[in-house]
Amino acid sequence: MTVGIVTGAARGMGAACATRVADMVDVLLVADRDEERLAGTLQHLGSGPMRANVEPFALDVQDRDDVDRLVARASELGPLRAVAHAAGVSPTMGGWREMLAIDLVGTALLVDACRPLATPGTAIVCFASVAPLLAMTDADVPADAVLDDPLDDRFIEAIREAVGPEIEDPGMAYTWAKRGVHRLVRREAVAFGRLGARICSVTPGIIDTPMGQQEAAARPTNEMLVQLSPLGREGTAEEVAAAVAFLLSDEAAFVTGIDLPVDGGVAAAIRSRGTAQA
Repeated sequence: MTVGIVTGAARGMGAACATRVADMVDVLLVADRDEERLAGTLQHLGSGPMRANVEPFALDVQDRDDVDRLVARASELGPLRAVAHAAGVSPTMGGWREMLAIDLVGTALLVDACRPLATPGTAIVCFASVAPLLAMTDADVPADAVLDDPLDDRFIEAIREAVGPEIEDPGMAYTWAKRGVHRLVRREAVAFGRLGARICSVTPGIIDTPMGQQEAAARPTNEMLVQLSPLGREGTAEEVAAAVAFLLSDEAAFVTGIDLPVDGGVAAAIRSRGTAQA
C-alpha cells in the first residue's frame, strides 16, 4: 500500500497537488497548519472518485516534532511513494526569520525526515520560487556555505551574519530561502539516488492563487513580470500541479536533482533581455 504526502494542502498549489497525488498512491496524508481550510481540501477530494484514502494532518513544517510525527505516520502506513512539499510563506505573510525558518529550514527538516523512508520509486518535489532566478547569480557566493547548512542550530543567525542586514527585508529573506531550496535539491539528489529515489524542485512564477493575489496587491512588480513573460499571463495552480505530478510519476524515472521552472518563461525572458543589453 503506497503512501503519499502533500504539505501546504489547505489551498492554492498545495490543494491542486493533493488532487493529483490522490490518484497516484493508496493512502494520502494531506498536511497544513490551517486545519479549517484543510477540511475544505478533504471535502473537495471526497467529492469525486480517487484512488487514495485521505488522512488530514496538522503540521507546522518548522516544528521538527510535527515533521517527525508526519513521517512516522507515513512509515506506519506503507512505502513512501510521493511527496509534494508545497507548504511555505511569501514575503507579505511574515518577517524575515519566518521566511527562512519555514521556506528553507522546514523544507530541510522534511527532506531529512523522509530520507530514511526512501526506497526505489520514492519521489519528492519541493517548491522553490522564481525569485532567486531573477535576483541572484547562479554562481556560488560566499554566503552559500552557510545557506547549505540549514539544519545547523545557529542557521538563522549565521545567514544573517553572512548576508548582512539586507536579509532582514522579508522579500530578500524569501529569495535567499528559495535559493537554498534549489541548492538543497541538488545536494540531496546524490543521497536519494543511492537509495533508488529521486528529488526535484519546481519553481512557480506568478501564479493565480490566494497567496499570489496577496503578493500582487503588495508588489506592483508582479504585474510587470506577467507582462514580460512570453506567455503574457499568470499561471494556475493546476498547471503547477501538473508539473509536480509529472516529476513524481514513473514517466520522470530518470529525472532527479533538477529544478523545473513553471513560470511562463519569465526567467528566460528577463535573463535573455539582460544578455542582449550587455
